[in-house]
Amino acid sequence: MTSSPAPKRRCIMVCQNRSCVRNGSEAVLAAFQAALPSGVFAAGSACLGQCASGPTVQVNPDGTWYRHVKVEDIPEIVAEHIESDRPVKRLLHPRFHPQFDFYTEP
Repeated sequence: MTSSPAPKRRCIMVCQNRSCVRNGSEAVLAAFQAALPSGVFAAGSACLGQCASGPTVQVNPDGTWYRHVKVEDIPEIVAEHIESDRPVKRLLHPRFHPQFDFYTEP
């Protein structure tokens, strides 16, 4: 029987500044802390500078930025990104992760 490899060590930073807190970042942080496997931890951070996109989440050392994260998104982020190493595209912050499709006409 083979077991899946343990998720790589990561730190998830959840902005806890005013704008993000107003949009639910305290609950997002608590949901991450309850859902993460060992070796991965979540912590509150000072302002991440993306106030209009909050709650903002940064996954390190990957350098992945998520925006408008809700508690309901946490299981998907954990299953896809943390456990399977596939960032959740629909939540990626376009300022840091621009998406270009050169094969689609406008």
